[in-house]
This record gives sequence, C-alpha cells and structure tokens, in this order.
Amino acid sequence: MTSTASNPPLAGQVAVVTGAGRGIGRAIALTLAELGSHTVLCGRSREALEQTAAAIQRSGGGNSGRGLEKVAGKSSVIECDVTDLQSVEALAEHIERTFHRLDILVNNAGIGGAGGPLHQLSPDDWDRVLNTNLRGVYYCIRSLAPLMINSKGRNGHIINISSLAGKNALPNGAAYAASKWGLNGLTYSVAEELRAHNIRVSVICPGSVHTEFSPHPGKNAEKMLQAADVAHAVAMIVTQAPQSFASEILLRPTQKP
Repeated sequence: MTSTASNPPLAGQVAVVTGAGRGIGRAIALTLAELGSHTVLCGRSREALEQTAAAIQRSGGGNSGRGLEKVAGKSSVIECDVTDLQSVEALAEHIERTFHRLDILVNNAGIGGAGGPLHQLSPDDWDRVLNTNLRGVYYCIRSLAPLMINSKGRNGHIINISSLAGKNALPNGAAYAASKWGLNGLTYSVAEELRAHNIRVSVICPGSVHTEFSPHPGKNAEKMLQAADVAHAVAMIVTQAPQSFASEILLRPTQKP
C-alpha cells in the first residue's frame, strides 16, 4: 500500500465503522482516517465516539460540521444502534444526504455472550447476542448497500469482523459462536450477490484480541492479537488492487498466549 500525506490511498472516500468508540472499531477507524477516508464513527455511546474523533483530529486537519454529524478532522460522529432498524436507516439517509456516496462499510459492532451451557442460557441473552452480532450486520447491509450500488463506476468494500469462534467449537459460548458462524455464511453469500456491482465483501476472523475493554485473564497480553492487527488486515483489504479481493482472513497470533 502506497500512501503519502499529499496523496493517501483512500482520499475522497467515505467509510462507516460500527462500534467505533473503542477497541477494534476504534483502531480500524483511526487507520481508515490515516489512509485518507472521511470516517463515519457509529455506536451507542457518543462519549466514546467523541474520544475516537478527537484522536483522529489530532492526526489530521480540521473540518466544520453540519446537521447531525459532528466533524473532527476526517471523521463524523453519529449515534447509531445497529439492533434498531430505524436507527440504521437514519444513518443511511444521513450519509446519502451529506456525502452522496459510501465506499467502505466495516461491520464491527459486536458483543460477547453469557458463559455457560446453551441449555442454561436465557432467551434474552440469546437474542441480545444474535441481534447485535448478526441481525445488526443484516440491518447495516440492507440499509447501506444500496448507496454503494448506486455509486456506479467505483469499487466498494464491506468488511465484517467475525471471529475464529465462527470456525471452531466454542464450549460454553454457543450463542456467540452461532452468531459468528452465521456472520461468516452471510458474508460468503453477500459476496456473491454484490461482486457484480464492484462491491467486495470480506470477513476477518481474528482469535482473541487484547483490548482494555476486553481483557483475557490468564493469557499473556503481549503475545495476544492487538486491535491494531485487525485494523492492519482491514487496511490491506481496502487497498487491494481492483481486480482481486481477499474474501476471508483468519488472523492468529504468532505465538500462543
């Protein structure tokens, strides 16, 4: 990937990152902004999103905001709950009205599940995990893919952040695993549906990622994947030459933590 301050590879592009207030989403948002995109930061906590926006502003120039967006450097803050279709549709309407385009959608928002055997899991806990990790991605693609399709002549990217739990058995985490297995299947199918529109749909499946919001007791944090590792994989995908795309990335640490 070739990038200079005067000619970044994503200059003029618009990206949406869900769950951008912390952890992996924050790292992805920072990376996309550094690559030149105007990055729309989405999540349920405005305070966390504002902190990401401030970090982007420190690394870039200033802009002025209007309407629902709060612009800081190369970013906009928009509160959005991916489990609420009306909230996601409002996000899509705002992006179309403000930017008239969308080039990159990173479906990162996700939650872990309550531990324990599936037969002891409450229906509310099941719904909470599936609604965020899988239904939320459906809502985002349903609402935002048409805007990408209408951007005729431009390549687009949809990147879903999954997990190795979507590839392997996860005892006492069946709801989370089911959501990620489902997300992988959704990604493979949508990739075939949208490739004719020059939209490349990819999935990244990292192992356990160490963040300040998701510690993993008993594991060596220095050997674990970091949020920046996932962001690097996103950067590779969105700067790929137009004639090909990495449809799936399995991300593991070099050494087992």
